[in-house]
Amino acid sequence: MTTTERPDLAWLNDVTMTELERNPYRAYERLRAEAPLAYVPVLGSYVASTAEVCREVATSPDFEAVITPAGGRTFGHPAIIGVNGDIHADLRSMVEPALQPVEVDRWIDDLVRPIARRYLERFENDGQAELVAQYCEPVSVRSLGDLLGLQDVESDKLREWFAKLSRSFTNAAVDENGEFANPEGFAEGDQAKAEIRAIVDPLIDRWIEHPDDSAISHWLHDGMPPGQTRDREYIYPTIYVYLLGAMQEPGHGMASTLVGLFSRPEQLEEVVDDPALIPRAISEGLRWTSPIWSATARISTKPVTIAGVDLPEGTPVMLSYGSANHDTGQYEAPSTYDLHRPPLPHLAFGAGNHACAGIYFANHVMRIALEELFEAIPNLERDTREGVEFWGWGFRGPTSLHVTWEV
Repeated sequence: MTTTERPDLAWLNDVTMTELERNPYRAYERLRAEAPLAYVPVLGSYVASTAEVCREVATSPDFEAVITPAGGRTFGHPAIIGVNGDIHADLRSMVEPALQPVEVDRWIDDLVRPIARRYLERFENDGQAELVAQYCEPVSVRSLGDLLGLQDVESDKLREWFAKLSRSFTNAAVDENGEFANPEGFAEGDQAKAEIRAIVDPLIDRWIEHPDDSAISHWLHDGMPPGQTRDREYIYPTIYVYLLGAMQEPGHGMASTLVGLFSRPEQLEEVVDDPALIPRAISEGLRWTSPIWSATARISTKPVTIAGVDLPEGTPVMLSYGSANHDTGQYEAPSTYDLHRPPLPHLAFGAGNHACAGIYFANHVMRIALEELFEAIPNLERDTREGVEFWGWGFRGPTSLHVTWEV
């Protein structure tokens, strides 16, 4: 439904990327109420904003995955989040074996717990810390980096890569001609990819000749005829996907969970006293502020009507899972963090056959990291002298989280 067809949606013409990055909730609250599926000019795309419409589009046989234009410019082809059919099946078969629950259970504790303890030892006696930069993001990137086979890449460099790729991926604004409004916004993503290739290419050379148990080595070899490997150009787009989405999601998920718990001190105390509540706290944190807020899309494969809107074949629709997780038709007082909310399913990890492959891995990275944090510093408090700013439309989380405690 365009603003031309619906004059009452003319306010969408004034929505800017800066507004969406700073606080997308205001605009999406109106969209959910007035037009659950609507064309948003600054994005150059239709947007699904309610849980019902997001789930319908994500699971409909009349849609298939497509990468957003900015995502395609950032990752290239074939990125696992934007392909279908045999290519998607092959890429999923490439990444999924290491992420199956029975496999993750075998090594997740030995991978993540020492990493979490190592970062805690750096500040646990200081009485203050900024947890996003000192703990949440480093534990997240180090855990995945080691799994991928990037043990020699510094955590700060991994954090720098995902930040640059994120800003490139979400450089989504278009002008009146449908062209990128800020083409220079892809430069730092290109710089990150050049650095990634300079480091990963020699590793791939080694893994081709000498396979090991790292994830990327498995991606090269698994399912291939003897003596053959997947081409590096084929797997690089999915490496970039992992170095962005999979790197940031656990870190931002646990940071958002902490901010939510700090807003409910009595619930924070419950979780500290009973670590068995940590998975429930994380689930609510992911619903409350979804790390992957509006980064995936589908495209219609035939003329279809969704939410009363007729879409021609070939119409892209962005899926705003962060908005869906604030749908008042699904959740009471959705903008409030509530550990004791009835355990309804949320869409933080997507839906359909393109739902996140790393759900189990990500949840356990967050669980172990918060277990270690609360065990080491049970008297953690938010430093109220510092504010908490959330940022991001495609990917969202707190930019910093200052805390204090009595040593």
